[in-house]
Amino acid sequence: MALIDLLNISKHYEAQKILTNINFHIEEGERIVIIGKNGSGKSTLMKIINGTLEQDSGERISRQNLEVKMLSQKPDFKEGDTVREAVEAGLDELNKAKKRYDELSLLLADDFENKSIIDEHERLSRYIEHHNAWNLDDKIERIIQHFDLKQYEDKPVVMLSGGEQRRVALASLLLQKPDILLLDEPTNHLDVYMVEFLEELLLKEKFTLVFISHDRYFIDRVATKSVEVEDCSLREYSGGYSSYLSQKEEYMRTLEKQHETLLTILKRENEWFSRGVKARLKRNEGRKERLMSLRDDAKINPSKIKKMTLELEREAKHFNRDKSVNKQKMLFEVENLGLTVGDKELFKNFSTRILQKDVIAIVGPNGSGKSTLLKALLGRIEPTSGTIKRGEFKIGYFDQHREMLDDDKNLVETFCPHGGDRVSVRGRDMHVYGYLKNFLFPREFLDKKIGILSGGEKNRIALALLFTKNVDILILDEPTNDLDIPTINILEEQLINFSGAVIIVSHDRYFVDKIAKKLFIFKEDKHIEESYQSYTEYLELERELKELLDMEKESQKAESKIKESKPRELKLTFKEKMALENLPIEIDELEAKIDEKNSCLANPACYEKIGITKLARELEELKNLYEQKVEELLTIQEKEEEINS
Repeated sequence: MALIDLLNISKHYEAQKILTNINFHIEEGERIVIIGKNGSGKSTLMKIINGTLEQDSGERISRQNLEVKMLSQKPDFKEGDTVREAVEAGLDELNKAKKRYDELSLLLADDFENKSIIDEHERLSRYIEHHNAWNLDDKIERIIQHFDLKQYEDKPVVMLSGGEQRRVALASLLLQKPDILLLDEPTNHLDVYMVEFLEELLLKEKFTLVFISHDRYFIDRVATKSVEVEDCSLREYSGGYSSYLSQKEEYMRTLEKQHETLLTILKRENEWFSRGVKARLKRNEGRKERLMSLRDDAKINPSKIKKMTLELEREAKHFNRDKSVNKQKMLFEVENLGLTVGDKELFKNFSTRILQKDVIAIVGPNGSGKSTLLKALLGRIEPTSGTIKRGEFKIGYFDQHREMLDDDKNLVETFCPHGGDRVSVRGRDMHVYGYLKNFLFPREFLDKKIGILSGGEKNRIALALLFTKNVDILILDEPTNDLDIPTINILEEQLINFSGAVIIVSHDRYFVDKIAKKLFIFKEDKHIEESYQSYTEYLELERELKELLDMEKESQKAESKIKESKPRELKLTFKEKMALENLPIEIDELEAKIDEKNSCLANPACYEKIGITKLARELEELKNLYEQKVEELLTIQEKEEEINS
């Protein structure tokens, strides 16, 4: 039997039909994503599953004593609770179970044949195991750390921002691990590091989960089944986002011509996902294999860690060479920019040039200063140090407050402020409805006031309005928040076809991978790094470098123990001292030669002159020599470190 069965469920609001005779089932261990346009009924379905909304007809059947809990958009906390108390709320039963389990364990030591004690002991063991609560204190601490709540743990929870309160509520639900966990946009207000932690936890602890999300990488990694709400009915697809795309495309082919536009977008999305994601996964496989084998080798040969660290850093450096075209028009020239708010330094010494066709994503942890950098570029705040030189150009700005909209105007008045029903879109004259249907608005919305629209609908209007402006650069702060996946696909199409520069702040890894050609990455040391790699590639390299750093620390601890037990005198030979001075120069020269050969291999005019076979052989010889020199340098550096310590 399923945990929950919804049979022939219907739900209407006044004259509007939301769900009609739908069937929905949740089996233990399933992780189901609900997909659909804003207003299609996703949240209504979640509330019916939760039992907090009554259906008009049909039957909701659930297993006896089933525990279902849902992450609220506006969490409600006990008055006076601190952050830590709010995180630990709901764990009373688990704590009682653990205490009773320990008591029974002591009793069994004296009376190991008592059947009633054995039965209760086993029942409690299964209960604690199901909730993965054997090391509950460690788990609480880990979740508080990963959700960046440690700094607030003794602060009243009501003093936190809305996004921080959502993180507290999510942390509490994850610790409770109900039989079915319901999450509505769980990745909103989480940075990429928090999202990765959430993914790992949901998969490792085998949650039974129903969720709504626009984060397509999150869906693809977590979901075992996709359920789309469309036209008051449900359609099931197996697997995550990539499976949904291919199955949905096949389904769309069978529909009438009116769906041609959506089919085109869906086909491009499917092609991009297959090409981009699979290619990156394939590239990363080799590195991951080397990392796994390195874990064991590192105990025997620590120099391998440094060697691979050097390789990964060199790989990152390859992406980060300046690929700008100097002939392009300069929009911003930033020199030694620094910004401090109160006593908190956000970033320092940032210099860059932003050109007319740059597509840049600003990424980094929550609170690092990404939106503040946007405001500095816009001239809305003055930097603490450094300068920003701005050229002559027009800016289109989108933020989460939708400041360009007037709640008292309807859609026609918003898009045609001077009267009529025509709108100009990048030189093309269009009927306002013809334009707005590209943003999934039906004709009956034209007379609706902005003020009565939902948050997601307002975002769609703000974005549609933005693309009617004659601007040279688009600056967007978290544009995908509150948008459904179909609208994000449309936004991506518009941005890809935009001829000017684009700067976005976003935590949406998929969106950034698909749109951005360059990253501004906020680092822990308050510097901003420029990179031309994809965001996923950067995060993968960052994660692997951190693993190597952890391995190196473990290796150094082991070495220091050996040195303590076996002291010995060491010194560098004259030859080693000379090599220590000369090898870095030789390695740099070899790197330059390798880059030169690689560039020649990419240029037919160059490799045809030398001969591609000869060129490939020379490149291989240079790489082998480079490996030897690096190995030699690392060995001498290790010896020097041992002498100095």
